[in-house]
Amino acid sequence: MVPKDYRYTKEHEWVRVEGDTGTVGITDYAQHELGDVVFVELPGIGATLERGKTLGTVESVKAVSEIYSPVAGKVMAINETLATAPEKLNQDPYGAAWLVKVKLADSKAVSELMDAAAYQAYISEKEKEHSA
Repeated sequence: MVPKDYRYTKEHEWVRVEGDTGTVGITDYAQHELGDVVFVELPGIGATLERGKTLGTVESVKAVSEIYSPVAGKVMAINETLATAPEKLNQDPYGAAWLVKVKLADSKAVSELMDAAAYQAYISEKEKEHSA
């Protein structure tokens, strides 16, 4: 279950671009690896994100994991729902559980991220490593 119109990172974040805005979240693979999510920490509106740098954290029953921004830009919106219902990340990581909306500093940089086919191949390799 990897949406085809999104772009992906090796750290299991995704971005969906519409015009000059990128919606960012974590992948189904990431939420599955984390287990039950109990808390999400996100940046404030107006925060500047750097590609590859931490944008927040996700706390699960297993661990606290950093979320890395797949894009650079300014945070225009955060998903307020996750403050009171962090479990949405487990239920709908590609839809209702988006994390932030970002005004992109460079929309062309998104093309450097993995497309759905490349990400699918990447997680298949990861799963082979786990089972070996």
